[in-house]
Amino acid sequence: MEKPEKILRQYVIGNSNAARDLRAKLAQVAESDVSLLLGGPTGSGKEYAAMGVHEISGRAGKSVSINCGAIPESLVESELFGYERGAFSGADKRHIGYIERSDKGTLFLDEIGDLPLSVQVKLLRVIETQRFFRVGGKDELEV
Repeated sequence: MEKPEKILRQYVIGNSNAARDLRAKLAQVAESDVSLLLGGPTGSGKEYAAMGVHEISGRAGKSVSINCGAIPESLVESELFGYERGAFSGADKRHIGYIERSDKGTLFLDEIGDLPLSVQVKLLRVIETQRFFRVGGKDELEV
């Protein structure tokens, strides 16, 4: 595999001290199994940074990116957490949500502040415990 710094140059462009420092920090984070909060204004490249971390991390799972602001409020929980058959009318089969799809990989949640506070609290719990329930589910799942 190429050196992490070289791979990250595809995602964090520039030769400034700030760009070099960011690449070094992202490479350091990618070596560990921690949650990462990337902050910055819209369009600053947070998703690219997350993709770079995923690529050099060696994680076995997929990299999944979601624009939380684009999910209708009525569907947020079922899209993030998934749902069990019969959880609500029209739920004729089990649906695997984004969290479960990104298991052992990377989940990038863009515009998380646009989510209802009740969902933000549930996501924080998932980040802290790596556990959640599908909508209508009785079994706690671990990711």
